[in-house]
Amino acid sequence: MDTPTTAVIDRQGLDELLAELVSRGYRTLGPVVADGAVVTREVTSCVDLPAGWHDEQGPGRYRLHHHDGNGRLFAWAVGPTSPKALFFPPKEVVWRAAAGENGPVPVEVEGDDRAVALVGIRPCEVAALRILDGVLSGGAVTDPGYRARREAAVVVVAECGEPAGTCFCGSMGTGPGCEAGFDLALTEIGRGARWRVVVRSGSALGAELLAGITVEPITGTDEEARHKVLASARARMGRRLEVEGLAAALEAAQEDPGWAAVADRCLSCGNCTLVCPTCFCSDVEDVSDLSGGLERRRRWASCFDLDHSYLHGGAVRPTVQSRYRQWLTHKLSSWWEQFGTSGCVGCGRCITWCPVGIDLTEEATALAAGRRTVP
Repeated sequence: MDTPTTAVIDRQGLDELLAELVSRGYRTLGPVVADGAVVTREVTSCVDLPAGWHDEQGPGRYRLHHHDGNGRLFAWAVGPTSPKALFFPPKEVVWRAAAGENGPVPVEVEGDDRAVALVGIRPCEVAALRILDGVLSGGAVTDPGYRARREAAVVVVAECGEPAGTCFCGSMGTGPGCEAGFDLALTEIGRGARWRVVVRSGSALGAELLAGITVEPITGTDEEARHKVLASARARMGRRLEVEGLAAALEAAQEDPGWAAVADRCLSCGNCTLVCPTCFCSDVEDVSDLSGGLERRRRWASCFDLDHSYLHGGAVRPTVQSRYRQWLTHKLSSWWEQFGTSGCVGCGRCITWCPVGIDLTEEATALAAGRRTVP
């Protein structure tokens, strides 16, 4: 009998999938409720997942509510954490040496070498990983740690049925459905006693995993239910951004007075870059100790940091206005020239987690049009 590439599973099947990933030695990570948000933690069964939880998001606002009595597991959008941190860690020792008779001797950097299985990430996050792949492992110079972690990972995406008020993945072509970049894709189509998930394989490994769990044949009704879930989510998208001509318009708006207006509100805190699933700026420092040991450490940085633009004598972007302009135009304009794609996937995190509620979609639209529409 041929292995199905599309089927339907219930909670038993999802539990079996999680158990299979754990048994294969994967560090199996998924969405859980912790610290007032949906974040990524280790999961072993459906009990760990955020059943019945829904997020409310707006500019500078994030709240969780447990009002869904039907126990859906994926009725939320995105939280403050993204898969980026698993493959491109916020802090990492990239090289280490100990003192030797004839100088420093390189030693192995220890860490958790288990491959990661990501369960329940969103289509916009899968798109973000594809962008990071191009930046960190697809060019002439690659990040070996990132590449090794990505190649070993399993990706189980959960298509979106409940977009947040700050989501605009529909505008960016990165959701709410997902057609590539995953091993398995889940779409929640039922609730309560009739909870069901359409599951599709996107790789040989995904097909192998699917063959090892309890499934039901998919029906036309199931297919129709999946399409309705995605169509409904697309229609209820919280934000919209017109991307046609946007890159050129922002490039032409370098001297627009709107940059000063948004700079008056921006705190230059870097929250937007920390939660962004594609920002990859980092700083590297060499540290020594009294025993003669050496470490080269990398940590996330931000174009909102004044020192990040420091070049032999001073910062080349000394004002908040210049730093905000660098971030927005790189993300939506010059990223195209560098990497052949946008640097934004429409997840809306930068809007939700901005302390003063600056809305990228409103600012970009106003600046591209050469007029201020945001107070």
